Amino acid sequence: MNEILFFGLNSNPILIKNKPQKITKPIQIKFENENENENENENENENEKQIKQISSSRFSIIFLFKNGKAIEYLNEEYLKQNPEKIQIEENIQKVTVGYKNEAILTIEGNVFAKGENIDPKNPNEFINISSLIKDTNDRIIQDIVSGYSSIYLLTSNQNAYGIGSNQDVQLGFDSKTLPKTEKPILMMKNVSKIFSGNSSNHVFLLNSNQELFGCGDNEQGQLGLGKSKKEERKIQKLTKIQNIPKGKIIDIQCGFTFSIMLIENENENQNPKRKLYSCGDYLYNGLGKILKNDYEFTEIKSSLFENDDNILDFSVGCFHNLILTSNSKLIGFGNNNYGQLGTGDTKDQRIPIQIKLPKLRFNENISNYHVYCGFNKSFLYYSLPSFSNLEEDLIKLFERKEFCDISFKTKNGEIIKAHKLILKYRLKDENENQNQIEKLQEIISNKSIKESNQIFEMIYSNRIINPKLYPEIKEIINSNEKIEETMKRIYLNENEKDFIIERKEKKYKFPKLILIMRSELYRGMFLSVTKDKSNKVTDYSELSNKSFQIFEYWIYSNQIKGGIQITQEIIDEIQTGIDYFQLNQTNPNLFDLLINKFNNQNQN
Repeated sequence: MNEILFFGLNSNPILIKNKPQKITKPIQIKFENENENENENENENENEKQIKQISSSRFSIIFLFKNGKAIEYLNEEYLKQNPEKIQIEENIQKVTVGYKNEAILTIEGNVFAKGENIDPKNPNEFINISSLIKDTNDRIIQDIVSGYSSIYLLTSNQNAYGIGSNQDVQLGFDSKTLPKTEKPILMMKNVSKIFSGNSSNHVFLLNSNQELFGCGDNEQGQLGLGKSKKEERKIQKLTKIQNIPKGKIIDIQCGFTFSIMLIENENENQNPKRKLYSCGDYLYNGLGKILKNDYEFTEIKSSLFENDDNILDFSVGCFHNLILTSNSKLIGFGNNNYGQLGTGDTKDQRIPIQIKLPKLRFNENISNYHVYCGFNKSFLYYSLPSFSNLEEDLIKLFERKEFCDISFKTKNGEIIKAHKLILKYRLKDENENQNQIEKLQEIISNKSIKESNQIFEMIYSNRIINPKLYPEIKEIINSNEKIEETMKRIYLNENEKDFIIERKEKKYKFPKLILIMRSELYRGMFLSVTKDKSNKVTDYSELSNKSFQIFEYWIYSNQIKGGIQITQEIIDEIQTGIDYFQLNQTNPNLFDLLINKFNNQNQN
């Protein structure tokens, strides 16, 4: 069941009916086909209806659902009689909307975009812009970000590309020689994240060493380059940002004339603490000063951010901002002409102010709520965590109880089951595993069934789902170890493998649990009523031993095993093997990774 609160400019009358143009307090909205009396627990596919993401700018709102489908609502200037379903045949992973563009990232890693700066002849038709990248090895895209009039792509090889307008040098090239581009152009290599905003003409790129670079419009100091750059209205090329606050950069979001950065500081004796820093126009960045800009990132301080409070989520619109904290506080500041701060009036706020919320249906799960700021509108919405790759498979495994072999009792006497093999490797120090399981038993005995499920999801996914529960389990789990590292440890331990696949002259051993998680073939075999009781399957001759080694290593790591020369024959075999073993497809999937490696070999 969705819960979506809206406030601000009501420019989409099909979605928000019989309401004034300015909605100054948060109201609940529903979609056309949503049943108000629907029981959220009665449908086992309920997650398919959950909102995954909202993206909006001046002319449209796009709602993306967990099942990969999306609905777009146009504002009254572009009004049609019914909401439009986005006409892309492939499953959608992410959507992004700028002032003059829209883009869709599919699960397969393709990007479809439209806009006057993408294809001036057909501005309302989606085209595959990832296929226009000159380097074919970079055509698998893992993230997309919209600016005001440009779109940024991050490839699976960690290269950043830009397409669209370059009038404010937001693509990092001289705007006189390159005012715009209708094909993606390489901006920078070795990029881990791209940050911009649906109304901004500036962009930040973060590399794998946590070094931050920026370019584009800097008229209000919104790039945080310091006073030495304050006279440069446009930064012509990607420039390293100095004097960044200490800590890990979690996110940066860009408004029209300002930027806000979220930094996480982790102290060994304390829980991770998140703080916000801003630069640019003071009217909108929460620092409360008048007629003066800040040219470096400066901490946003407020009594609303208490010592025991933490920032769960934040969003930046064109001129307004929202923050959601772990103590269920919604905080806003900036422009409020249309009531987009939800304060009940249209008065601008120079410093953070708390917004009164109606009673939330899932308030105890506040960490599953998210905020989103559109052009002159705002959303607070409920969305269960999304997982991907190995994390997603582990969560799915936790939900399947057929092979669970250890039980825990909650404070109300309910029984919750888990997989001992996974716990053994996710809990700290496997030599003292039993003691850690006892500690976990003690924690669960004081929790409700809902909290217990969240704790196990945190263990299986290594993501902080509920910060209030995190301190209790942080002491007993490998909180700094990635899921891939856990799986590789299982891969190296022969004692945990209880199933044999015989391959010609060689035997390969797997834990049944891992095969259940990764292969539909073995899931059906092991969970069938008439399942084979033996612990081996003999031969699958169409795969060579080299191909089978690739298959084996990928099952544990989502990575290609090193030291094997990829040939066209291996690629053909793997393609057949993927179908035979019915491997769960992830992004990027095994076949795409092989093609990339094969192409790189041939180039070198």
